[in-house]
Amino acid sequence: MALQAAGRQSLVDTVVEALRSQLTVGEWKVGSRIPTEHALAEQLQVGRNTVREAVRVLVHAGMLRSRQGEGTFVVSTADPGDIMRGIQRAGIRDVLELRIALEAEAARLAALRHRPDDLARMRAALDAQAELADAEGQPDSGSLELYADHDIAFHKAVVEAAHNTALTATYDWFSSSVREALVNALDDQAMPRIVHGDHRAVLDAIETGDPDAAERATRALLDKPKRAVEALLEPADVSSPADVS
Repeated sequence: MALQAAGRQSLVDTVVEALRSQLTVGEWKVGSRIPTEHALAEQLQVGRNTVREAVRVLVHAGMLRSRQGEGTFVVSTADPGDIMRGIQRAGIRDVLELRIALEAEAARLAALRHRPDDLARMRAALDAQAELADAEGQPDSGSLELYADHDIAFHKAVVEAAHNTALTATYDWFSSSVREALVNALDDQAMPRIVHGDHRAVLDAIETGDPDAAERATRALLDKPKRAVEALLEPADVSSPADVS
């Protein structure tokens, strides 16, 4: 099938989409080798350089992996971009539930594996955040973005202290959605305010090497906004079946 660039989309982009489509529908199974550049170029009726660039894009996306002298193999048939877009479309409750799952385990591992520099990064983030807070411990409206950045820096430092590359990569991917939800929550009077003591409790548990306490402190910290969101999502007036006409 011949491919032609449509509008402003380059021919490489068009080939990327064609190959991604073949991957996602299961044309090639995970672990299998995809056809050679020559074969793909003939199939798509494009140049080999175009195929090479498209394959490189999918390698960087984590769907393919090239092995010197062996060819290119399928790593995943799920497009990471689609996964990320799904997370970005998720509601705040879904984001918080995923945060709890990731961060509670990260805190547990961090208590067992942290290093002195990990603790230093956590303290630096909390200290920087505290400098933006007023007498009641809350940021002014002009500091919400920076305040959120310091909060995210703390949580990322906790995740990194777990020293699990897969967990860190997943959270890095996810953190933009966390930040967006946090900024919105900071500007919403119905949401609970950030309590620095809750964050310090997580740090203290990690520092003392208590994985159970670190997990509990993390769940307690994130359970407050989760309960607030659930309360907001509950219908104000639940009618009984008899009331339904």
